Amino acid sequence: MNCSGCSPIHPIEDQGTLYMRPISPALLEALQMQGRHVEHSDELIWMHFLNLESVQRCIEDILKIEATLPDTLMVQVTPLYGQADDDSWINLSMQEARLKHADLVSIILEHQFSSHMQPIVDASEQIIGFEFLLRPTEQGRPFSAYELFEVARDTGLHSFLDRTARIAAIETSAVLLPHGVKRFVNFLPSSIYNPEYCLTHTFETIERLSLDPKDFVFEVVETEQIQHMSILQHIFEVYRSHGMSVALDDVGAGFSTIEVMNRLEPDFVKIDRSLVDHCDQDLTKQQQIIDIVEMSRQFGGRVLAEGIERIEEFDFCRSVGIDLAQGYYFGKPTAYPPQGPYGKTSA
Repeated sequence: MNCSGCSPIHPIEDQGTLYMRPISPALLEALQMQGRHVEHSDELIWMHFLNLESVQRCIEDILKIEATLPDTLMVQVTPLYGQADDDSWINLSMQEARLKHADLVSIILEHQFSSHMQPIVDASEQIIGFEFLLRPTEQGRPFSAYELFEVARDTGLHSFLDRTARIAAIETSAVLLPHGVKRFVNFLPSSIYNPEYCLTHTFETIERLSLDPKDFVFEVVETEQIQHMSILQHIFEVYRSHGMSVALDDVGAGFSTIEVMNRLEPDFVKIDRSLVDHCDQDLTKQQQIIDIVEMSRQFGGRVLAEGIERIEEFDFCRSVGIDLAQGYYFGKPTAYPPQGPYGKTSA
């Protein structure tokens, strides 16, 4: 079994071959009328290109006549005279986006990003763990993590990026953190088609680096509505079966509703920063936070308040039984953690 997150993906070279399938007489005729030199077999159409501009123009021209083409039309770009393979076919829009955002695609494919760490503290303000966040490398092209993941979605690379970012976080934690410190690592459920297979790289990395699975908390970060709750529940089961914990992010905002929390029963419940912001002054927010805390207790979830920027917010959260917190008040994401010792968490 293969998917876009597991198959090798290579940058597009200046010279190469554009393959198209299935063969379409309408497409073949249109390309020939445009004066392009194309070849074909019973299954494929292909043409060679000598620069990226020419293949980009070709794809743009194909998109203009896409209404007359098969809905299943797929393309693949290989090095010059390279052979098409079974795992690298993508649709026209994705290929166009890869060419349009070539600089960001290079960042994704060449792993030109790093993992920064933001501290997570307990009620006594001792650091018990860190959340790992994607950031540009020190000398690399600047980008926002949101921007990079949006391009990854448009180009069909979000599974690849999610996996490589997850592994980068694990490897960074092995170098910089001692055993016993929690490592919160983000993942996108939509990038995991088959958890037993797609998470193999994650589990192998933890084992290869002789890390303790109990130190890891894998955190759902998804801006889209969760379409198939049973799939996410299965992903949680697979993580837990390997000795790891799971967290639900942004609870109380967007699609991370209390109903979703109750169905998933995560080990860690992270309250969204929009609820935490000035919660000490807002009775409505206070009641929402109390409801989340009380419901989390029913299934044994530990609650973590995100986005703490003021001591008053932290004081209120502690007063209602929240014993974990994260935010600029305790520290911004940095490439290196502060020097220990760190506190311990029993979860």
